[in-house]
Amino acid sequence: MINGNPKDHTSPQWPETAQTLLALMHAQGEVARLSEREQLLNTLLVSVNAVLWAFNWETRQVLYVSPAYERIFGHSADLLLADYNQWRDSIYPDDLEYAERSLAEVLVKGEVEDREYRIIDADGHLRWISDKCFINRQAEPGQPVIIVGIAEDITDKKRLETELQRLATTDALTRSSNRRHFFEGAHEEFELARQHGTPLSFLMLDIDDFKVINDTYGHQEGDNVLQRIADSGRAALRRGDLFGRIGGEEFAAVFPGCTPEMALQVAERLQREIQRLSFEHDGQTFGITVSQGLTSLNDADESLDSLFARADAAMYQAKRDGKNRIVTG
Repeated sequence: MINGNPKDHTSPQWPETAQTLLALMHAQGEVARLSEREQLLNTLLVSVNAVLWAFNWETRQVLYVSPAYERIFGHSADLLLADYNQWRDSIYPDDLEYAERSLAEVLVKGEVEDREYRIIDADGHLRWISDKCFINRQAEPGQPVIIVGIAEDITDKKRLETELQRLATTDALTRSSNRRHFFEGAHEEFELARQHGTPLSFLMLDIDDFKVINDTYGHQEGDNVLQRIADSGRAALRRGDLFGRIGGEEFAAVFPGCTPEMALQVAERLQREIQRLSFEHDGQTFGITVSQGLTSLNDADESLDSLFARADAAMYQAKRDGKNRIVTG
């Protein structure tokens, strides 16, 4: 019989085995948790509709780009990681200089949050990008300068802004400038003309007997007349002239850099365009005429109101003189 515990020769090994097993189980758990976190991160990156990116400034190399790049730009992320010019070449040519200059500003400012530029995606569509970027200021001396950023597709937002701007500045019926927008532009042109000593002319136009048109043919036909007047204005006026509907049947125009003689020629061309218009309603054909008042800037004019008042008075004089004519004042 052998004295002592028969398990004594193995007892020292159990703690080591148990510790190893526990360590393996812990490591396996950590790997599983890391894998879960990686899967969660990948899921989040896929779902975010913005491009997260990292860029080495010295080597001009894209170090990382998130999955949204392929959705927004339409190009392969692998190609971008191999060649930064894939991103650069997507930028709309007119915006390229700004996009590169604003990216470089991050080296001085540390962050740039107001970058907006256009790109052309792989399908040839124009998209607006809001691209915020930040520099890694925690890098050790001698370490590469890494810029990180987030690029968001704001195309829908820009379209909405453009539409809201159009609604705020355009007469809904005639698609010409509304009263507020017209006079804002007219005031700017007046100040420029005064500052540089250049000529400026102001025109007022009123449709003759517009109430009779509405009463005889209906308001829908009256709206058609207004639209055709606006079309005639766009056809007859020069590039750079301002034209807008400022009242019910009243329109106005400003001719920057236009001498009185030239302004009268433009007004006469507009008069002829309108006289050639023909309308048909229930088998009846009718035409329209307009009365115009025209004036030009002089040394005594201290505000646009002076030109407006003279042009308005000249227009009403044209009405009194028999309509369908241009009176200068």
